[in-house]
Amino acid sequence: MTFTFTTNNRPARARRAELAVPGSNERMLQRASESNADQVFLDLEDAVAPNMKAKARSMIADALMSLDWGNKTRCVRINDLDSPYAYEDITEIIRLAGKNLDAIMLPKVIAPEQIQFLDRLITMLERKHGLVENAIGIEILIEEIEGLINVEALCKASPRLEAAILGVGDYSAAQGITPKAVTGSSGYPGDIWHYARFKLVAAARAANIQAIDGPFADIRNLELYRDECRTGAILGFDGKWALHPNQIDIAIEEFSPSQQEVEQARKISAAYKEAQSKGVGAVEVDGTMVDVASVRLVSNVLKKAELFGM
Repeated sequence: MTFTFTTNNRPARARRAELAVPGSNERMLQRASESNADQVFLDLEDAVAPNMKAKARSMIADALMSLDWGNKTRCVRINDLDSPYAYEDITEIIRLAGKNLDAIMLPKVIAPEQIQFLDRLITMLERKHGLVENAIGIEILIEEIEGLINVEALCKASPRLEAAILGVGDYSAAQGITPKAVTGSSGYPGDIWHYARFKLVAAARAANIQAIDGPFADIRNLELYRDECRTGAILGFDGKWALHPNQIDIAIEEFSPSQQEVEQARKISAAYKEAQSKGVGAVEVDGTMVDVASVRLVSNVLKKAELFGM
């Protein structure tokens, strides 16, 4: 039987730049804690060899408990639920470092039942280990064809859900897309990811969770990475993965409103509020007619400004 949950109000978290960190590399774990990424996800999946999975769990737990992560969102990407590693990824990380863990990232999600299983297991472990103050969230990776087809149901599968992420690498393999697509040089006449991006953002918005654009593998092509961030921001994504620290600042800049946009949004909001107090439904601001739809548009800018401390 499939259960569908309505999403609860989860903590507001900045995710403009989600930095990927191999869980088996102590130096990179240290550097990640010192970075200015909004979120780090400590990886137990693709970046860790099978014979290093158990050690990486301990290294991640130690890093979560001993390093200063500042205001970063601390996330761990576990192995997929069909693997022999996922159960201990979940149980050991929560047992050892659950009080310093904000979210678990679940890869290769294709069905709501997978998310609901993780939700229930987290609930049991939180109770077992007395983690009552900081409920652990869930992020899901959409990187299989079935996942994209089912994305609307997936985004509403659990009240713990905080974000859905488009994983273009594995998705390319699943659909048979050229490997060049993950570096922006596929030769496709247009944005090869437009449909998947648009669908994922719409599903996330309908479920009131965040949408995160996935990785860009050509870590030295910062100009094209900026273009990809800008495209994602225009479509409504909240942030993008950073595979290298040199991508972090670009993502933060492109997924943040400019100070000028924030000031204009405040001006529009204030002018409309004043007009409403006088019984007027529309008002002119700097030569542009402003009504309730205009205020709804700029409210997105104001929410980001508040979240980012602008």
